[in-house]
Amino acid sequence: MDLNIEQLPIQPTVYMRRIGAYGPENHKLMEAMKEWATHHGLFDDSVIYGIAYDNENTPPEKCRYDVCLAAADCPMDESVRCGEIPAGKYAVFTIPHTAEAIQELYEALIQALQEKGLQFDDSKPILERYKKRLVDDGYCEFCVPVKE
Repeated sequence: MDLNIEQLPIQPTVYMRRIGAYGPENHKLMEAMKEWATHHGLFDDSVIYGIAYDNENTPPEKCRYDVCLAAADCPMDESVRCGEIPAGKYAVFTIPHTAEAIQELYEALIQALQEKGLQFDDSKPILERYKKRLVDDGYCEFCVPVKE
């Protein structure tokens, strides 16, 4: 598990949201965003984010999940909304793009931050970051907000 620190600027996005239990439906939303981005000529060299806003304290039927495409311009249609990813300091973990690696990350996350003298900033969501070139090589990134 590779860890780097990044100071991310505010990033304008277009996004799609679903509300409901996390799981396979989130993957379907990701595929819908990829199709939308391809149709609008925005998918090549794209950066897509997945953002789960809620945790085990939220009833599954109220969990929110956004799939965002970093985009300076916001082409609008009924499929997407404009938004932004918050600026801040993030611990960026590069891991294999597998369910097992993601589970391992979440199990080791707090300890990995503490070993680097970092503290999780729970005022911002964890960002799943999918750079097309990394995903093509079988990897993804998790951007974990940390206190400044």
